[in-house]
Amino acid sequence: MNFFKSFLASLLGSFIALGLVAIFFFMGIAALATSLNFEQSGTTWTKENSVLDLDLNTEVRDRSQGYNPLEDLSDFDSGIIGMDKIIGSIKKAKKDENIKGIKLKSGSIGSGWAQAREIRNTLEDFKTSGKFIYSYSDNMSQKGYYVSSVADSIFMNPIGMMQLKGLSSEVLYYEDFQNQYGVKMEVIRHGKYKSAVEPYLQDHMSNENRLQIQSLLDAVWETFRDEVSQSRGIKSASIDELANDLGVNDAEEALAHGIIDGLAYEDDFENKIKEALKIDSNEGLNEVYFGDINVKVQEYDKEIDDRIAVIYAQGPIFNTEGSAEIIGKDALNKAFDEILESKKIKAAVLRVDSPGGDALTSEIILNASRAFKGKKPLVVSMGNVAASGGYYISSLADRIFADPMTITGSIGVLAAFPNIRGMTDKIGINAEHVTTHKNAMGYSVFESISKGFKKSTTYSIEKIYYTFKSRVAEGRSLSMETVEEIAQGRVWSGKDAVKNGLVDTLGGLQEAIKSAAKLAELDKYNLVDYPKYEEDFESMILGAFAQAQSKLFENPLEKYTSEFIELSLMEGIQTRIPYSIKME
Repeated sequence: MNFFKSFLASLLGSFIALGLVAIFFFMGIAALATSLNFEQSGTTWTKENSVLDLDLNTEVRDRSQGYNPLEDLSDFDSGIIGMDKIIGSIKKAKKDENIKGIKLKSGSIGSGWAQAREIRNTLEDFKTSGKFIYSYSDNMSQKGYYVSSVADSIFMNPIGMMQLKGLSSEVLYYEDFQNQYGVKMEVIRHGKYKSAVEPYLQDHMSNENRLQIQSLLDAVWETFRDEVSQSRGIKSASIDELANDLGVNDAEEALAHGIIDGLAYEDDFENKIKEALKIDSNEGLNEVYFGDINVKVQEYDKEIDDRIAVIYAQGPIFNTEGSAEIIGKDALNKAFDEILESKKIKAAVLRVDSPGGDALTSEIILNASRAFKGKKPLVVSMGNVAASGGYYISSLADRIFADPMTITGSIGVLAAFPNIRGMTDKIGINAEHVTTHKNAMGYSVFESISKGFKKSTTYSIEKIYYTFKSRVAEGRSLSMETVEEIAQGRVWSGKDAVKNGLVDTLGGLQEAIKSAAKLAELDKYNLVDYPKYEEDFESMILGAFAQAQSKLFENPLEKYTSEFIELSLMEGIQTRIPYSIKME
C-alpha cells in the first residue's frame, strides 16, 4: 500500500513538474522572441513592394498588454492591441522604403473615439509620404468609418451593412425596479450634474443631465462630421442630412452618396491593392502584419542618455496596488518616485484614460505628482476618458492635452450605499442591532441610512468637493468661483474643456510628448514606459482566468446589468464620472 501511495505521489509530482517546465519553456521562448524583436527592430524585415496589414477589428488599449504564455495554451486569447503598436507600426511603415501602402481594416474597431482620432491623424500623416491607404470592410460602424474615411479608397462587401445615423447615448433608470423588488441605492452627492447616481433616484432624465450629454454628443459629432467632410469632399450639411434621413443603410447606398468608393469582395479588394503596387494579379501580396515590425512608437537609441517617461494610468481608480487595467496608488506612486530619482529621465507624460473612482486614492496620487513641481516637467495626455478622479490626478500638471473627443471634467463627488431592507422584509429576514451609542452602527445594508450617518457622509463629501475644486484652482490658476461654474459634476468634451480652461490645448499622446521634450529642452530622447508591472506566475494565472471568464459569460444584456451593480461594488466616497457614457 505504501509503495502504491509513493508511486501515485511520484506520478503526480512528475506531471506538475512537467507542467511547470512547459510553462517556463514558453515564457523563455517569449522572452527570447521579445529580445530579438527589440534588438532587430531597427533593421528591415520587409520585402520589396510590401503593404502594411493594419487590421484594427479588435479591442484597443493605450498600452500593449504584457505577454502571458498561458493564453497560448488556451483558446482565450485577449485579442487586445496597444496604441503604441498601432501608432508605431504606421510611423515605421511611413519610413520603410519597401512598404508602399497600408491595407486597412477598421470596420468594427474596438477603440474609444479619442483613440480612433489619434489613429486617424497618424494615418493622415502617413499619406504625406505619397504612399496609399486602401480600406476594406464587410460591415462598417460609424467609428470604423471615421478611421477609414482618411483612406485614398474605401471598399465594402457588396452586401455589407453601414448606417450613418449620428450619435446617441442610452441611460437606464431604476427607481421603479427598486421599488418593486426592494433593493435600492441610498445616495449622497454633490454637484447638480453628478448624475452617476441619478438613475437610482428617479425614473427619468433630469434637464441638467440631458444638457450635458447632448452637449457632449454634439461636440463629438461635430468633429466626426467636419473631418469626414474634409477627407471625403462631402459638405458637412450633406452628412447631417444623410444622418437625419437615414440615407445610408448599406454599402450600395454608401457608394451612391460618395461615402465609399467601391463594392468588392475581399479577394477583389486585394487585386486592387496589387494594381496600386503595379504587380500581376497572379502574384502573391507581400503583407507585413503591424505587430511584427514594431516594438515601440520610437526606437530606443543606446547612444542617447536623456529619456522621457510615459506613465500609463488606465482604468478605474481603486485603493489597491494597481495593474495594467486598474489605477492604484502603489504602482503610480512608485513610478513617480523612480522617475524623479532617475538622472536620465528629464520629463514625464501621464497618459490618463480613467472614469475616476476612489476619492482618497485620487488625492494620494495627485499629491505624489506634486513632487514634480520645480524638478521635472509633467505633462498630461487625456485619452478617451479623463473625468472626475481621472481629472483630479491630472490637475497639477504643467500642461494638459486632450483630444476634441475626450470626455473630461465631472468635478463632483458622490457616495452610494445598497439597501436591501425592502427585499428582506418580503422574504422574512429581520436584522436586529445592539449598540452603545445611537450612531455606533454606521451603515448597514439591511437598514436605511440613519440621519447621523448621512450627516457624517455629507460632511465628508462637501469637504472632498471643496478640496477637489481647490486642487483644480491651484493647478489651472483659476478662481474658486470660476471652478464652481464649470464643476458641479458636469462632463465636457475635450474641445469645450479647452474653452473653459480645464485643458490647455488639443492634441494626442505624441503632441504631449513633444511638449514635455520642449519643456525639458530636449532635442533627442528615448521613451520609457511606466509603471513596471511584475508578471509573476500568480498574475499570469489570474489574467488567463479573467480572459476565460469574460469569454464564457459574454452576453448582450451585460451592459445593462453591469451598470446597476457597479456602484454597489465600490467602497467609500467616489470622484467618478456619470455612469458609463457610450457614444454609438
